[in-house]
Amino acid sequence: MKRIALQLFALLLVATAFGQDGITVCHTSSTEKFAVFASNKKFNSEHATPRPYVHVSQEGGKMITYKTPDGQQANAYLLTNKTKTNNWIFVFQEWWGLNDWIKKEADELFKDLGNVNVIALDMYDGKVTADRAAAGQYMQQFKQERGDAIVKGAIAYVGPQAKIGTIGWCFGGGQSLLATLTAGKQAAGCVIYYGMPVDDVEKLKTLNTDVLGIFASKEKYITPEVVSKFEANMKAAGKKLEVKSYDADHAFANPSNPIYDKTATDDAYKRTLTFFQSHLR
Repeated sequence: MKRIALQLFALLLVATAFGQDGITVCHTSSTEKFAVFASNKKFNSEHATPRPYVHVSQEGGKMITYKTPDGQQANAYLLTNKTKTNNWIFVFQEWWGLNDWIKKEADELFKDLGNVNVIALDMYDGKVTADRAAAGQYMQQFKQERGDAIVKGAIAYVGPQAKIGTIGWCFGGGQSLLATLTAGKQAAGCVIYYGMPVDDVEKLKTLNTDVLGIFASKEKYITPEVVSKFEANMKAAGKKLEVKSYDADHAFANPSNPIYDKTATDDAYKRTLTFFQSHLR
């Protein structure tokens, strides 16, 4: 009951914020904000069902399990370099779960970056869907405490010498930034694709790496106003943020989405590769 009450309170705050010219001004966590979006029928309806795809890894990707500090286990899709390297990329799923499209993204990053290991974390503990209603429920049911445990377990798995870059889309974009905060001094680069930013300046001050933010100017949720606020907060925190906004809509970089924008995606991907290449040497 307490959790439901908190979500309703967050919903009221966000609803109030959107009434002010679409600007999100509430101070709930980035995860709670996204959970509120998931309860919005319009938000759900704007997420097209992913096109069917079955991933067969050409790079040796495989599913693994590892221990988490809350006494449980987590799942992940792992790609390890033939040549030993301490460079790691943590990949974070969209709200659909760790599906085959995310595994494909992990494979492409692994192949194109070369000197890295890649691990795509299963933030839903095995739940995957192509149904919008179910995805919304999974995102609302997601508990950040469990998400933090999954990330901390992955950090322990890759070891204290690992240099960790993070990347995620949509729900995973927000998780990418949170994971970078969790990684502390091991953080070596963070990429956010149209995810909800952290707006707590004091938390942002603890970042130990730069951030690349990929956004969409036609967004109705992670709006240009939200992005501008993020830029201001990062400046106030004394941290470096590179922002690139495209004349596109939410999830434009998802090839399983009918609104997929190949031109914008190709440019964003080149920027992503350049960013990681300069931060993971």
